[in-house]
Amino acid sequence: MRLGSTLTVQEYLQQVKTTLDALNPQDIQTLADLLYRAWERGNFVYIFGNGGSGCNATHMSEDLGKSTLRPEDLHDESRKRLRVMSLTDNLGWILAVGNDVGYEDIFLQQLMNYGREGDLVVAISGSGNSPNVLRAVDWANRHGLVTYGLTGYQGGKLRQIQQHGLHVPLEDMGIVESIHLTVFHWALDDVYARINRLGRYAPQGTVAGQERAG
Repeated sequence: MRLGSTLTVQEYLQQVKTTLDALNPQDIQTLADLLYRAWERGNFVYIFGNGGSGCNATHMSEDLGKSTLRPEDLHDESRKRLRVMSLTDNLGWILAVGNDVGYEDIFLQQLMNYGREGDLVVAISGSGNSPNVLRAVDWANRHGLVTYGLTGYQGGKLRQIQQHGLHVPLEDMGIVESIHLTVFHWALDDVYARINRLGRYAPQGTVAGQERAG
């Protein structure tokens, strides 16, 4: 469904607001908690999806890799970093697996090489039924990784097999993908503040910092 083809601008924005209001804040907090725990423990974070969700995976990976540190710390070799990778970005591997094994294995095969117990998998599927996403999440569940799904529509099978997740209850892929990125940016800022002890995580008696890296 493409709601923008039938709704006016005002109606469309109201639908976005209504959908945001229907989200469970604890599910968003859980995403931030899991990302921060991965940083604390030195676990890897793997993010993947198809199409627009794949582009969101790339965006999330870039932000988590760079924007969890303050700009002045990016050249500090002593700073602990969040280990993160988007599995949508290794084009040669994706093409080889897609051609020689099958498109449904493009994320699974990468996880089988990289994934270790305790790592975090963030799987994005608007429908919740993308076979390549489901195969990777199933493997992760069976091998001790932590799985978090971002879904829309009815949530599909991903919502059933994920360990944690956020469901956007709307049948419009554009809004679903936009909300996935919106809530991610809050989680990013929360993790940034925790790592750098800023904002509401600043030590008592200090001025709480408000700015995050862009």
